[in-house]
Amino acid sequence: MVGVISDAVLVRMVPWHAMAKFTRRIYPWWLRWASDRKASSMNMAGKTVLITGSTDGVGRYVALKLAAAGARVLIHGRDTQRAQTLADEIKRASGREPMFYQADLSSLAEVREFAQLVLDDQERLDVFVSNAGIGSQNEGPARQTSKDGYELRFAVNYLAGFLLAHLLLPRLKASAPARIVNVASVGQHPIDFDDVMITKNYSGGRAYAQSKLSQIMFTIDLAAELEGTGVTVNALHPATYMNTTMVRASGVTPISTVEQGGDAILRLIQGEDVAGQSGLFFDGKRKARAHAQAYDAEARQRLRTLSFALTGLRAS
Repeated sequence: MVGVISDAVLVRMVPWHAMAKFTRRIYPWWLRWASDRKASSMNMAGKTVLITGSTDGVGRYVALKLAAAGARVLIHGRDTQRAQTLADEIKRASGREPMFYQADLSSLAEVREFAQLVLDDQERLDVFVSNAGIGSQNEGPARQTSKDGYELRFAVNYLAGFLLAHLLLPRLKASAPARIVNVASVGQHPIDFDDVMITKNYSGGRAYAQSKLSQIMFTIDLAAELEGTGVTVNALHPATYMNTTMVRASGVTPISTVEQGGDAILRLIQGEDVAGQSGLFFDGKRKARAHAQAYDAEARQRLRTLSFALTGLRAS
């Protein structure tokens, strides 16, 4: 049980000349505690939520939590066995079997087919979580290309989500209020527009970090485009080095739990305290500043133009 000290009692307990120092020490804690108390979640019962990369790691955790809260969860992945295991677990917990969409996000053709299936199957879409991705060492440290010939991490971590979001926008707008959540990272590297595909001086870490900054730049641009539609879009770094397959594959010792990262994602999906907020980047549950290039309007425009060209979309 947490006790609350009234202002009057506090003044009597603490000498006035020590009050300023005490307040500076306790005030940040008080703000965090009060914020947590006020935060509430919207009712997810009946909401339709699409989560890419949801058969493993933090996406799996988020899918299970939302299903338990009554949401209609659409799961995505490449591994049908993992998907079936998750579907069985969701059905046991909620009584409802989720719909599974299998797609390789390194192929833009498959991304398009995936989006069309969702549009054909779902009358509404309340939340789209772009979570799927590959880390700096997944699939090996050497430079690789997608099925369309693009640098693999840029293609999977960024271009696929860019294309999916645009293709799903009509359904999201029709279901407003709706939310898009882009799972990014605090690991960010500025884009060299003379070598976006990193054909020189390649490293998996740089490629991963560039793809994550691209997600954030897209988030800021899309938020401006969606203003007044009732659809919000935010990006976040869920937690640092969570205990996931991606992190373990990179050879890094996990320092955060999947639950910590998942809860940060869930807040952007259902938190009432972030309703209406858009175009923001969060580090966990705190608003944060991304790399400076994210706030460079000219750089964002260059990325936007390039992304439309690479995905074959028409700029609106």
